[in-house]
Amino acid sequence: MQHKFSRVAIIGLGYIGLPTAATLASRGVEVIGVDVNEHAVSMITQGKVHFSEPDLDMLVRAAVMTGKLRAVVTPEPAEAFIIAVPTPLADDKRPDLGYIDAAARSIAPVLEAGNLIVLESTSPVGTSARLSRQLAELRPDLTFPHAAGERSDIRIAYCPERILPGRMVLELVENDRIIGGLTPACAARADQLYRIFVKGACLLTDANTAELVKLTENAYRDVNIAFANELSMICDGMGLDVWRVIELSNRHPRVKILQPGPGVGGHCIAVDPWFIVDGMPEASRLIRTAREVNDSKPLHVIERIRRHAQRFKDPVIACLGLTYKPNVDDLRESPALEITAHIARERLGKVLAVEPHIARLPRELAEFDNLRFCDMSDALAEADIAVLLVDHAEFRAIEAKELLNKIVIDTRGFWRDRLYVPDRYGRAAAE
Repeated sequence: MQHKFSRVAIIGLGYIGLPTAATLASRGVEVIGVDVNEHAVSMITQGKVHFSEPDLDMLVRAAVMTGKLRAVVTPEPAEAFIIAVPTPLADDKRPDLGYIDAAARSIAPVLEAGNLIVLESTSPVGTSARLSRQLAELRPDLTFPHAAGERSDIRIAYCPERILPGRMVLELVENDRIIGGLTPACAARADQLYRIFVKGACLLTDANTAELVKLTENAYRDVNIAFANELSMICDGMGLDVWRVIELSNRHPRVKILQPGPGVGGHCIAVDPWFIVDGMPEASRLIRTAREVNDSKPLHVIERIRRHAQRFKDPVIACLGLTYKPNVDDLRESPALEITAHIARERLGKVLAVEPHIARLPRELAEFDNLRFCDMSDALAEADIAVLLVDHAEFRAIEAKELLNKIVIDTRGFWRDRLYVPDRYGRAAAE
């Protein structure tokens, strides 16, 4: 029975693929990292990373210097292939599996009997079986588990990532993993691969269950965030302080309401629940509604900004934060970015965009002549309206005196401890 993997190919060197590649390489495995992005491949070849993540740069540098990690644009033969490519939403909210299809076509020519393929990309239920059928069409000389079962030449499994940006290197090793095989033998072979670097438990199941587990985890979080965001909109309409309402409600021994924000972003929570809705539209009413609530929250914030901007002839609006979560440089599905772009497009005023974790304006904002990228101190000095969109640690250093005589829209409750509360509703004087 096979146990050892000496060479593994990682297809996709983004937020999941690159940490996985570097971690496997640090365990002595020869890793071939594959990506169609030539800039990313070039940077990794130099021992550098193309996105910000604590400790990842050191891990990649060491892996490249020791010769255990190579980055290329075309797949090469390996004993195992891990597919970690994006699965975005199409405009109609249906999953776009084009990147997975492209990955299948790229690895098909180099597959050999005995290979393992693991799909890590977040996917609708049934995608692993679909991958097996695609590869069988591309390589009719090999057998695949959807048709040959336990006797297949190629093993295929699904193992979703569960890591948090800002903690990727640690969580990749420490977190439990769900491994779903198209057959028990497929799951067992994938288990051998992940045990090379995973300290958490590896829990084996079938591929369809593993695919739904990943979607369920993010849909659960989305539904709970939607409750907090809907409550914040209710409180705004009633003139109440949502942060105080949540604080007092959470004193109940069986209540734990999350904190609201300007919306939901990132590559998982803002996207994955739609995969469930697409697969079972009639049965997923709550999940759909939660997505719609969270998708509507940026519009609620924009309306608050619009209402206050009307009080000025030529308002200057500082938007503090563009990423989808604090203390990272990740802009994917960011509600803060959406809000900033919208108020610039609507020309509600002069917009000052502040984001300490990126070096230049993202392309979504570069087109606006009424928007400027600037640092925090300059933005606060000029702004009539300060909108806190992301609770970066850097913004904690802002003092109360810097917010005086400004309208403050705090979507994170980050500044409650420094804003004067003048009335019985607990609303900040700035609003």
